[in-house]
Amino acid sequence: MAASLGSSAGSDAMLDLYVVGLKNAHALEKSATQLLERQIERVENYPEVNALLRRHLGETEQQIQRLDEILDSFGEENPMLKDLATSITGNLAALGHTVMGDEILKNHFANHAFENFEIAAYVSLITMAEASGRNGHVAALNLTLQEERTTAQLLHDMTPELTRTYMQRSASGQKADR
Repeated sequence: MAASLGSSAGSDAMLDLYVVGLKNAHALEKSATQLLERQIERVENYPEVNALLRRHLGETEQQIQRLDEILDSFGEENPMLKDLATSITGNLAALGHTVMGDEILKNHFANHAFENFEIAAYVSLITMAEASGRNGHVAALNLTLQEERTTAQLLHDMTPELTRTYMQRSASGQKADR
């Protein structure tokens, strides 16, 4: 199928799909920012979680800047409406776990899933950049991909100890939910 997209119309369509993917990634990162900010506000008893969330929030802000630069190269403005919608969704998702007695675990599981979703999105974006002849964007996208992979691995590795700490706090009558 790729061979049949060699025409100008096919190339334009591939480029259009890439730009849509960039806008989607921008909205995804805006949602991630909201999720991370809400969780950072609430984490009380898990300093290692708070530190990881703060580190990744800084990375996420840099990722948004990289996406802004790529979108600017196309003359595209920030996709504000899509960003607003996903920010609202991110806030609602973060609020959804606040009433849970195991909020820290629910957020942890959701964060791990979210990071893996982002990994897949960036692998797809890199493929789109290459297919549409925008190889100059690949390094920035790969940097973001590596950051997402690192965070996903850190979350994965943190799961057993976080679970044990949660269980110990709960069993001893300490505040364990967040």
